[in-house]
Amino acid sequence: MHSVIQQAKRLIVKVGSSLVTNDGKGLDSHAIQKWAAQIAALRAMGKEVVLVSSGAIAEGRQRLGFDKRPTGIHELQACAAVGQMGLAQIYETSFRAHDIGTAQILLTHADLADRERYLNARSTLFTLLRFGIVPIINENDTVVTDEIKFGDNDTLGALVANLIEADALIILTDQRGLYTADPRKNPDAQFVQEAKAGDIALEAMAGGAGSSVGSGGMLTKILAAKRGAKSGAHTVIAWGREEDVLLRLARGEAIGTQLISEMAPLAARKQWMADHLQTTGKVKLDAGAVQKLIMEGKSLLPIGVLDVLGEFGRGELITCVDEAGLAIARGLSNYSSADARKIKRKPSSEIESILGFVEEQELIHRDNMVIV
Repeated sequence: MHSVIQQAKRLIVKVGSSLVTNDGKGLDSHAIQKWAAQIAALRAMGKEVVLVSSGAIAEGRQRLGFDKRPTGIHELQACAAVGQMGLAQIYETSFRAHDIGTAQILLTHADLADRERYLNARSTLFTLLRFGIVPIINENDTVVTDEIKFGDNDTLGALVANLIEADALIILTDQRGLYTADPRKNPDAQFVQEAKAGDIALEAMAGGAGSSVGSGGMLTKILAAKRGAKSGAHTVIAWGREEDVLLRLARGEAIGTQLISEMAPLAARKQWMADHLQTTGKVKLDAGAVQKLIMEGKSLLPIGVLDVLGEFGRGELITCVDEAGLAIARGLSNYSSADARKIKRKPSSEIESILGFVEEQELIHRDNMVIV
């Protein structure tokens, strides 16, 4: 069996609190430096990497002198605020040793539930990757409440995989992977090397809490894999202290538990668009634009739009129709209906002068479009 990471081009790597903070003893600079070196090597292989890192609360707890993880929301938020400073500093230093820049992005679940904020986060991440930066993402624990009590960065990793259509999510943890039962309690527990992400039987195997340092457990990792698979991302759950674990996975070595998605990221995205029953608006295209979309697989540019029908916001699913009103495609609009009306029949080079800004050159990018 080969690791799915070998063929993956865009990776989300999630590192748990117990690994980052050496089981809660403060930030483990040696471990972080090793992961930075491995991620630098992955980039040299041509892979894009986004890092989702826990550890702010655990680091802040140590800095503020708590013997154990506090339970009060405001104490947790104070720990996160203090700890985030150290976390960002050590990642910046570790990656700079490899001439790689980093960016800190703090997200809440609300950021990814709101369409505008979702699109802004997506655009920022793609721009950072284009600049050769390693984005380092953590939950914004200084401002959230319920997420601190019930959230976890496994779920955040899966949401980020959805956000940028990652090929795979690597969850590094303090366990070797998934077993059929808790190996600490059941000597007959069998290791699961590979399974289908979303298999309901996995959830029954994965009961139980995580470490005393973090908030997640194996169940959150199974559910994260299920969520990631919906947008086509495979998941690997592996022991984070395994020597050169990221490099060995990238070379094809099967390490940890591999949970397979049965659909490629772009195919998953287009399937969702094809299955969506209702769209919020329409754009009528000229014959040239129809030809470009159907025969040449091109993106839709504003100059090919004759009319904008209905009201829709940026990022909403709309229908493309020909001059006779026949639906030919569906896609996610980069502009609202109000802005689309202003730039229709105009070349992309004029978007900024008309609107005062430019989101994208295309009204709908081909990756966000499906022919119907």
